Amino acid sequence: MEKRIGVIGGGASGMMAALTAARRGAEVTVYEGNDRVGRKLLITGNGRCNLGNRQLSVAEYHGGDKALIASCLGRFGTEETRDFFGSLGLLLREKNGGLYPECEQAAVVLDVLRYALEDHGVHVVSQTKITGIKPFPKGGFEVSWQGGRAFHDRLILACGGRAFPKTGSDGSGYALAGQLGLAQKDVVPALTGLRCREEFCRALAGIRADAAVQIMEGEKVLLKERGELQLVDYGISGIPVFQLSGQVNYLLKKRKELRAVMDFLPDFSQEEYKKYTEKRVKGAKSSSRTAEAFFTGILHKKLMMQILKLAGIKPNEPVKDADPGKLGEVFRLCRNLEFHVTGSGSFDQAQVCAGGVKLSEVTQQLEAVRIPGLYLAGELLDVDGRCGGYNLQWAWTSGYIAGKAAAEAGNEQKQKANESGQKAGNVENDSD
Repeated sequence: MEKRIGVIGGGASGMMAALTAARRGAEVTVYEGNDRVGRKLLITGNGRCNLGNRQLSVAEYHGGDKALIASCLGRFGTEETRDFFGSLGLLLREKNGGLYPECEQAAVVLDVLRYALEDHGVHVVSQTKITGIKPFPKGGFEVSWQGGRAFHDRLILACGGRAFPKTGSDGSGYALAGQLGLAQKDVVPALTGLRCREEFCRALAGIRADAAVQIMEGEKVLLKERGELQLVDYGISGIPVFQLSGQVNYLLKKRKELRAVMDFLPDFSQEEYKKYTEKRVKGAKSSSRTAEAFFTGILHKKLMMQILKLAGIKPNEPVKDADPGKLGEVFRLCRNLEFHVTGSGSFDQAQVCAGGVKLSEVTQQLEAVRIPGLYLAGELLDVDGRCGGYNLQWAWTSGYIAGKAAAEAGNEQKQKANESGQKAGNVENDSD
């Protein structure tokens, strides 16, 4: 008899779980709150869908139990992702380590997944929000929604998180997990910008610059990243800020604010920059230029003008008349411009969430420790990755492991029973 497997959530991890289970002979039903599956997939990678990354490592992930994350990635990683999508007919290409569809269209990725669901007889029940889950003592689950209910032998929770709720990620999966008594880590926005209290943020909006970013408390560096920084009207954004945002949100739960210190000249060594600064300050005394003209060519013009203002130097004053200490302050701020971080973008603006169901609640097969037959996958778990395809990779990885385990659950016991029966039969035959 086929196993009846229910998958709650038709996002990336849910579709992977459904296909994996169906390929192993299970009868699979996917429950999706939207009018169609995979809506969030369409906006990943700015519409180009970064499916994974060649530089796959557990170091690219946050969350509890790194050993479990590493074990999962070791069972289904980048090569397995390539093979899986290749089996669906999707041509792939690599760009700076990232894995993309050849056509760079997220819609095509969703299409091949939808067609595969149809080919394998997966039943998709759309516009259906599961509101209740009832495990039975002897196995199996009843799922209920407004106006209906159904029974399944195994159940996979792949409901997504709270990021981009307009795509259907409304956090309902956390409520379902809570009903079942699964412990959770507080959920916060991740891969989003950081809000700062500096009034000059509006004046700098639109500037992009390579920068090293340090999150500090007092003189202690708590976190650091480097990449293309984007200055926005509410604070700071861009890849290095995105990478830090989830962890910053957890730090802010214990603090009112943190300092983000920007180094806009990160390729200089301290010794090189010291010599450069001393030479320029000395040269200012014999220069006929204004301060604005003297400092032209170091950083973006709007940024340089703001730094002059912070240092107390007027752009139109003769640089030779400027106080040497203030000149030194300009050069210091080029590598130590401070922003006071008070929060982050909301869940509406975050690409993913950090936090979720604790990994201590699941086995190596992502089965709930205290609820046999219940599996979890995707963003619902306390795993979040960096930018670069790592979060979609976790969706494919966790969906595959949960789908495979749900479909094959019980096979090992049956095989052992059969082997025991065969041995018993052999003994009887020998006695004859």
